Amino acid sequence: MTTRTGRRWVEGWAVARRAPRPVDMPWGLRIDVGQPTQTVRHVLLDADAATARALVGSITEPTTCVKAFLAPDVMRPWFPAAWEPVDPCFLMAVDLRPSPVRTPDGYTAAVETADGVVSVRVHGAGGEPAASGVAGLTGAACVYDRIVTEPAHRRRGLGTVVMGLLTDAALATGVTEGLLAATVPGRSLYETLGWKVLAPLNGFVYSPRA
Repeated sequence: MTTRTGRRWVEGWAVARRAPRPVDMPWGLRIDVGQPTQTVRHVLLDADAATARALVGSITEPTTCVKAFLAPDVMRPWFPAAWEPVDPCFLMAVDLRPSPVRTPDGYTAAVETADGVVSVRVHGAGGEPAASGVAGLTGAACVYDRIVTEPAHRRRGLGTVVMGLLTDAALATGVTEGLLAATVPGRSLYETLGWKVLAPLNGFVYSPRA
């Protein structure tokens, strides 16, 4: 995986989350997320262990997150006990291609695009939320985020519907590269759809106890 690819994912993630534009730092990129569960996110792009340790040692704000495209056992020594690991992920990529999207009978899908964010929502016959997802478009890549199928509506292909509609919207803007951070269970699903793992993606959150 190249530093350039990592940067494209970070930039697209910020768009998808409607967060401020990432800021260049000596260790990589900083995003002021501003959410209760994550105030700031630092993503290490090309930092050595000494630089990473210096960053971690300078952080005093709770719920600050530090992520890197590295395995957890490589990163763990950088973090004191007050830092907790987040769920492991994998950075994945795919060359975007159009594909027919068929919404199952009894479901309706809606697509909205605003400020570079594509949102897809699928509802069941009773109007209840069934599946959803968003993508951040940067001009260089489409970064998929928060792809969710509600438990009562799983195993009906709705995740594929969401991904297909997001892809169609991205292709309409000229973007041809897809990126996402997949959980361990999600990795298997995306691999069946042609996605490839580029790198592990792991992180730690500062959670000092009272």
